[in-house]
Amino acid sequence: MKIIMTAPRGFCAGVDRAIAIVDEAIRLLPPPIYVNHEIVHNSHVIKSFRDKGVIFVEDLATVPDGASLIFNAHGVPPALVEEAKRRGMKTIDATCPLVTKVHFEAIRYAKAGYDIILVGHAGHPEVIGVLGEAPDRIHLVEDAAAAAKMEFPASARLAYITQTTLSVDDCRIVIDALKQRFPNIEEPKKSDICYATTNRQEAIKIVAGEVQVFLIVGSRNSSNSNRLREVSEAVGCPAFLVNSADEVDASWFRPEHTVGISAGASTPEHVVQSVVGRLRQLFPIDSFEERVTRIEDEQFSLPRFN
Repeated sequence: MKIIMTAPRGFCAGVDRAIAIVDEAIRLLPPPIYVNHEIVHNSHVIKSFRDKGVIFVEDLATVPDGASLIFNAHGVPPALVEEAKRRGMKTIDATCPLVTKVHFEAIRYAKAGYDIILVGHAGHPEVIGVLGEAPDRIHLVEDAAAAAKMEFPASARLAYITQTTLSVDDCRIVIDALKQRFPNIEEPKKSDICYATTNRQEAIKIVAGEVQVFLIVGSRNSSNSNRLREVSEAVGCPAFLVNSADEVDASWFRPEHTVGISAGASTPEHVVQSVVGRLRQLFPIDSFEERVTRIEDEQFSLPRFN
């Protein structure tokens, strides 16, 4: 068996920042530390922080007044921020700056009187957060068929924004449908899909023609991990999403296969290496290659801890 590891893979700058924020909060603030939702969508990261005493909550009603609360990397609606302030919580914002960019776009378009079409997945925390910026102005669309059926008054000024973790190709199909339906729709100056999502999908496309199977390492609720699996399958390479080494099934492979391995942007590298170790247990590995398709050097600074 041969293995090709794509790079970049795993943690992006936004995830690095969010994890560092929680680590700093544990070091500097009195316990307990609360985080609304999962700080990032990876079960290994969440377990590690739970073991350190961090409490993850879905409802602020379960958080005591005055407690220390971290907003997750996917972003939150303004109403949640206001509730936390009203109740005297010490809040720290771990929202990825590239998600914050989309929030700012929504605010700017709404203040200018636009109706905003948000391309994204219903129920995803990032989408919930952005919708909260202007719920009377933002309209969610998930696919091209829905985009083609949207109705607005002839006088409406329209703009679109997108979730940061979408499939680049699928998003383009929806955007093309919006432009066909609304030729004068405004668009962001730069794509809202984040660099990490784009780079990891690009690496999959480059390598997929050389492998018989792709393993994507990531948690089931990770949007960008699921998109990597879909991208591989869309270009004709079977792919399996695994959260840990014990989910690797020997029946997916043959000894003569070349196997590609990538990981979502919230997946720790030690989990990726454990999956490689599992393959080494199952099959003799004749060749091992690290395929670098992009160099990522982005870094995001931490907020102040007052």
